[in-house]
Amino acid sequence: MKEIKIETERLIVREVLPEDVDGFFELDSNPNVHTYLGNRPIQTKEEARKGIEFIRQQYIDNGIGRWTMVEKATNSFVGWTGLKLMKETVNNHINYYDLGYRLVEQHWGKGYATESAIASVNYGFEVLNLDKIYAVAAIGNTSSIKVLEKAGLIKGEVIEFWGHDHYWFEISRKK
Repeated sequence: MKEIKIETERLIVREVLPEDVDGFFELDSNPNVHTYLGNRPIQTKEEARKGIEFIRQQYIDNGIGRWTMVEKATNSFVGWTGLKLMKETVNNHINYYDLGYRLVEQHWGKGYATESAIASVNYGFEVLNLDKIYAVAAIGNTSSIKVLEKAGLIKGEVIEFWGHDHYWFEISRKK
């Protein structure tokens, strides 16, 4: 993977590092964070380490994976964001780029998800030269739906994903 460092107004977006384990544990051990993710929060830091290793392996295998968000003002771990190459078929699409983000609860409502989603979309179109970017959001997750819409993605049909109904979103590069 090409080294990633994106700066937004309030965030530094960079590759996920093993040193992010405490932030990943705080993020993914919180049941509130997992409300729309199958309600399976992690229980140990070892699970957080494995999650980081999984993402870092995607960098090797696919040239891309999710990125860590750090708050510039405090150097605090905010969560993860970015694009992921989806190799399994979802909604009749395969080998597509999925936009995602997940934030530590104390950073909810600050606009960081939107800020990072916009930066990720721009990276996808300007650096990776993608034609389309996709995303899914659980029907009840109004906050995530708003983030995707603010980032320019268009809400499409309802699909089953992870055993629940989600909206399918997409955005095309402007020609």
